[in-house]
Amino acid sequence: MFRIYTAQSLGQKWVENYQDFSPIFACILGFTETALIPGISAAGATPEVRKYTAIADAEFLINGVQSSYQYPLPPLNQGVSPVFITRAILEICNIPIHLFNAGLPTPPPVPSIDLGGKSANCLTTGKALPLPLVYDLFQQGLNWGEKLAKNYTKNYLILSECVVGGTTTALAILTGLGFNATGKVNSSHPYCNHKQKELIVKEGFKKAGYHARFNPINSFELVAAVGDPMQIVVAGMAISASVKTGVILAGGTQMLAVYALIKSIINTSKYQGNLDNIIVGTTRWVAEDITGDTVALAESIGKVPLLATQLNFSSSSYEQLKMYEKGYVKEGVGAGGSAIAASLSYRWTQEKLLNSIENLVNNYHSRRN
Repeated sequence: MFRIYTAQSLGQKWVENYQDFSPIFACILGFTETALIPGISAAGATPEVRKYTAIADAEFLINGVQSSYQYPLPPLNQGVSPVFITRAILEICNIPIHLFNAGLPTPPPVPSIDLGGKSANCLTTGKALPLPLVYDLFQQGLNWGEKLAKNYTKNYLILSECVVGGTTTALAILTGLGFNATGKVNSSHPYCNHKQKELIVKEGFKKAGYHARFNPINSFELVAAVGDPMQIVVAGMAISASVKTGVILAGGTQMLAVYALIKSIINTSKYQGNLDNIIVGTTRWVAEDITGDTVALAESIGKVPLLATQLNFSSSSYEQLKMYEKGYVKEGVGAGGSAIAASLSYRWTQEKLLNSIENLVNNYHSRRN
């Protein structure tokens, strides 16, 4: 139920090492005002709605189906939030969940760990986050990664994200680290808005005073200029946790950018991690997205095992799930990583995955009507 797309031998070794382990799930929430640019993301139909997408996803992730919500899941132009995939798996498998607020416009209405971050300014400002805050968030990530890896034995970590507009900040980070990611990233749109993303990133680099394109920049300064708060927290968590156990960076383009950030930090600083213990886990809708080039992007970063769940919604009874097969939404809130874990640790089949997700969608609509 999952496939290894890149760095086959490393990916296979990771699978063999951790297939008898159980997952611990962490979701790192953040916000960038890049999400308010019209048309930048389909994770919420309007810029105003997108302010609260991560908060609504967090509420549903923790509480599941309720008769009412403080922050209801936002209507999408097409499809349904990937949080349904994640919640269905975590709920049935009883996987522990840790929620981290790395920088949101307002705190989520469910138990979460506040890292004292802030929402990032739009990356077009070239001043996304204060540099001291970036270092502080990284240190907190290191501390929490170590703590989570230490508190659970025979477990691996799923580190997921929820950041609307995050594939654009991912493009900025990859570009700043010296990778030609133009035309290769993904988005929640069925056809990726590459030109829009590229222009936004160029503007951010210009404002930040970075004139030499593809000239590697200090990782922390780069995040401060054009990144978002989730990226540096997950980088810290993965670096420290990887010393002790396996880590799935659960996401597509955003987690490939975090992996590149991790490599850069390890190569240019005193911080030591174990890259052999880190994989990127996503969905086949991302890995096989014909409007991007996820596999080539992963290969350009070098020796990053890219795994993707083979979950398929073609036979679903729900039109909003079938939209995934048409390129809408694709990934988010650790959907791909959770589905990989369901297959790896609990031997879930396509039928079990689909039935569990459909049951949750059905319960949600029944309770809401």
